[in-house]
Amino acid sequence: MAYSPCPNDTFVFDAWAHGRVPGAPELDVTFADIDITNGIAEAAASGAGEGADDSARAGFDVLKVSYAVLPYVLDEYALLPCGGALGRGCGPLVLTREAGVDLTGGTVAVPSEKSTAYLLFRLWAADVLPGGVGEIVVLPFDQIMPAVRDGKVDGGLVIHEARFTYQNYGLHKLADMGEHWEATTGLPIPLGAIVARRGLGEGALRGLADAARASVRMAWDDPEASRGYVLEHAQEMDPAVADQHIGLYVNEFTADLGEAGYAAVRGLLTRAAAEGLVPALRPGALEFP
Repeated sequence: MAYSPCPNDTFVFDAWAHGRVPGAPELDVTFADIDITNGIAEAAASGAGEGADDSARAGFDVLKVSYAVLPYVLDEYALLPCGGALGRGCGPLVLTREAGVDLTGGTVAVPSEKSTAYLLFRLWAADVLPGGVGEIVVLPFDQIMPAVRDGKVDGGLVIHEARFTYQNYGLHKLADMGEHWEATTGLPIPLGAIVARRGLGEGALRGLADAARASVRMAWDDPEASRGYVLEHAQEMDPAVADQHIGLYVNEFTADLGEAGYAAVRGLLTRAAAEGLVPALRPGALEFP
């Protein structure tokens, strides 16, 4: 399995990764930035072989990916109905060095061009920047705020704990992609999804979902049990910020997407397809065995 070192993922999967979920399959965990896991999923779904890099050939059974990448990978992977990040008031932010900057024609750093954050950004820009932005630069999420601060880019699209720390870089919030999404759709914000190889079979997929759901509930039942794992991988994050991060991104949708969660995912991908940003989903693509 590959997921990010961010506090929400390490909190959610701590019990499973450390063998504390009864009956769950043993995990071999790789930590990777979301742009990397999105690429791994796409490479596997496209049948990458000769010429693919080692990570693309690694054959991960379970991956944390962006919801935005689902239209490209759902033939190979099934969406698990739990374990991911979806909620309200947790959207990506567009940051600038100065308040109220017009990003028309500007250079914007993003964490991935296949990320949900970027998809939400594109939908926002279509509504409020009719002239469009200029160049898009992909950077690891932890390099985006320094790039904006240092004037290397005009704006930055940030995710994760940047919601709580951008003021430390002297930056300003230009817009909240989540606020725009919720205001225009009324739906929660789909961010990160957990997918697993369809070839594992229906029984194994259901077992993986059960293990992920149990791991979430064990984390809630005993938050201190995961603390060492969370802080070890939180990239020197302040413990209070890590707690805020977990509180924002781990919620009822992490335990079960439910009707509202699935409606949000369908809404995002249907709207994005209508704008020509992603391929249309095939019928039944989101159904879980």
